Amino acid sequence: MKPLLTILAILVAGTSLQHAAELRLGSPFSDHMVLQREKPVAVWGWADADVEVTAEFAGQKKTAKAAADGKWSLKLDPLPASSEPRDLVITSTQPSGVKKLKCSDVLVGEVWLGSGQSNMAMTVAGCYHFDAEKAAAKYPLIRHYRESSGPSDTPQAAGKGAWQLCTPENVGGFSAALYFFGREIHREVGVPVGLINTSVGGTPIESWVAAEVQSSDLETKANYDTRLDAHRKFDPAQAPALHEKQLAIWKKASEKAKADGTPFVVPPPKDPLAMWKLKGGPSGLFNGKVVNLVPYTLRGMLWYQGEGNAGNPGLYHKQLTQLVTSWRTLWHDEVPFAWVQLPSFTSPGEGWPRVRESMLKTLALPKTGMAITIDLGDAKDIHPKNKQDVGKRLSLWALGTVYGKNVPAISGPLPAGSTINGNAITVSFKHANGGLKSITGGPLTGFQIAGADQLWKPAEAKIVGESVVVSSPEVSQPVAVRYAWKDWPDYSLANGAGLPASPFRTDDWPVVKK
Repeated sequence: MKPLLTILAILVAGTSLQHAAELRLGSPFSDHMVLQREKPVAVWGWADADVEVTAEFAGQKKTAKAAADGKWSLKLDPLPASSEPRDLVITSTQPSGVKKLKCSDVLVGEVWLGSGQSNMAMTVAGCYHFDAEKAAAKYPLIRHYRESSGPSDTPQAAGKGAWQLCTPENVGGFSAALYFFGREIHREVGVPVGLINTSVGGTPIESWVAAEVQSSDLETKANYDTRLDAHRKFDPAQAPALHEKQLAIWKKASEKAKADGTPFVVPPPKDPLAMWKLKGGPSGLFNGKVVNLVPYTLRGMLWYQGEGNAGNPGLYHKQLTQLVTSWRTLWHDEVPFAWVQLPSFTSPGEGWPRVRESMLKTLALPKTGMAITIDLGDAKDIHPKNKQDVGKRLSLWALGTVYGKNVPAISGPLPAGSTINGNAITVSFKHANGGLKSITGGPLTGFQIAGADQLWKPAEAKIVGESVVVSSPEVSQPVAVRYAWKDWPDYSLANGAGLPASPFRTDDWPVVKK
């Protein structure tokens, strides 16, 4: 198997535009953009083969020569943060004469990329208190870039998108999770902030990882091959009839639930043709909406996804690890990377708890973080409207770790080990900043305990320092503990900063199918 770096280098090298007759810039370079401060800034594009291209910005002048395929790239020296609007000017002398491009109103500050499915794509207009948020959104130094390309079966060097200033007129279309994160960074760090949003609703993580990465790993190859085969065999002509059949089944189940007086939160099936066009095959969105952003210089990356993989959660830890490590390799930069752990939602089975667990495990990767949102869900809406706290929690991690700010906590409590003492199990926690506490002030709930028989019993849980002691009169010889291990669980544990603890389990027993 080829090394990952070699695979991705070949992948990106093959995306250059052939026979580039005009001077062009990479997709993210346009008016109103934000360049990353204090790091060498990548600038790239296309021109006629072998011509010299010059970039001028903030007193710097850098030159590169276009390769045989027309691709050129250069790097500006690290720049200090600046809210002064300046021009990036690109010139080249081509056979047809001197060509010039100009990007106006360019700032320098902090740049973060956000990706995922619908909860990253969800806009500020869909959140709580939109009228108030809209009126207050007077932050012209915050800029949002929406990557608007579609999926592709092959890597695409050129994409589509535009930068917008944060104004009351524009903010409604911004990614809410990104905006509320970026607003906190802007307020606390005091520099311009650029937010690059490349996200698509209803998409699995497979859509966002390179084909070579998925197919070269034994754990993910079979899943990749199955999805690729299904994508190739999809018949658009049969899609309408398939959708009608799916809708009829859903309607019947909905009517039965209503007649029985039972909750029914399953959303209607999505149009398979529309979804096929929206997400493409495995790697389709990586090819169409990620490759064209490389190597735009970033401070870090954020990820909000997982709902689309709850039906096959066993691979998610490996898949999220692939995404983080391969994107970092693609950018040639081990940038800080954080994700949003799935909140509570009514979805029977253990899919959602296991995706949350996979996200918890992936924190073993260096320079990663996670916003715990178990308390921010909506039982009947897979798109909870409180994205303000999602952004806030992501920002606490970034401010405390990336920017060295003094914050109340960078995370809610995370399990750090457990010991069995007689008829009790003691679970220790890290990030117990300010001490562990009950969210309600009453007894801790949401804990279960089991013996070797693997029969789970409700447990009593008591806080002792930075640990929780768990026991049950029904389990005399316990071997494992679970906390908040349901789709819509009881939860009760937080730290002194008020951030909730992550759901977890200390066992690795096979999941019971329901």
